[in-house]
Amino acid sequence: MKQNLDWANLPFGYMKTNYNVRCYYRDGKWGELEVSSSEYLTVHMAATGLHYGQEAFEGLKAFKGKDSKVRVFRWEENAKRLQNSAKGVMMAEVSDELFKKAMDKVIELNADFVPPYESGASLYIRPLLFGSGAQVGVKPASEYTFIMFVTPVGPYFKEGFKPVNMLITREYDRAAPLGTGHLKVGGNYAASLRSIDKAHHLNFANVLYLDAKEKKYIDECGPANFFAIKGNTYITPESKSILPSITNMSLLQLAKDLGLTVERRPVLETELGGFDEVGACGTAAVISPIREIVDMQNNIKYEYCKDGQAGEVSTKLYNKLRAIQYGDEPDTHNWVSVIM
Repeated sequence: MKQNLDWANLPFGYMKTNYNVRCYYRDGKWGELEVSSSEYLTVHMAATGLHYGQEAFEGLKAFKGKDSKVRVFRWEENAKRLQNSAKGVMMAEVSDELFKKAMDKVIELNADFVPPYESGASLYIRPLLFGSGAQVGVKPASEYTFIMFVTPVGPYFKEGFKPVNMLITREYDRAAPLGTGHLKVGGNYAASLRSIDKAHHLNFANVLYLDAKEKKYIDECGPANFFAIKGNTYITPESKSILPSITNMSLLQLAKDLGLTVERRPVLETELGGFDEVGACGTAAVISPIREIVDMQNNIKYEYCKDGQAGEVSTKLYNKLRAIQYGDEPDTHNWVSVIM
């Protein structure tokens, strides 16, 4: 049962809900969807997900509109990205049909945990896929487990839609140039933990990674994509080691709708001084405007949001995307699915 929750002050973290759903891949096929009230799994000690990194996950959100309908934003893209991640580390793929069935069921079972409209919170949905078959020796498992659970969350950054500071890191790489950076697999996040922890200890919200090969180009912005506004242009990096953000994909389209030119291309670090606005974007944060980017190694500070407020274009894009997610504006691109 749901406790009395302070919806407006929820952290971005895990909270137990009533149920999760699970499905198992055995003998070359997926079984039936199962419902569980347990937060725990029984996993073989030789499971490939534990030993060889056969693991991938997704993150998407459900929103309650002022009409009390529950909407999910672009779930098909999350299903597609999970399939791509599964291919990348040689796991059994989860079909769109199974993904949607699991998503609908887990939201329905935990309907009381969908935060109310205008609370600033949402229901975070976490699909997880991993190799659960026993294997000693580096090769794919023959069995896989697919789980989907939910938890109500507040903003990813405690500041919400407020400018934050970022630290450029050169001593750590998030992913290899031809590795798994474009996949949503756990290894990329494990590789980021030390650099992010260092940034937090220095009072930065997160880190800005440069490309692993030359340290010349902007890569990921912590766990999110980077974007910049220069004049009437929306700019975001292009690289095979960057995760294709569904939020960024959506912002690119909304920027076009607002009449902006859009550029997805390699972005040099030396361009940072010429941008009008910069930010991080992703499912968890939506948009997190950036106030300062600090290069401690070269004693350089790039400043934005000098009045302490997010830039005009970033604000327009943030408000537009949120309005579509909550059903406050017409969904002209057919991005939203009403679940209940």
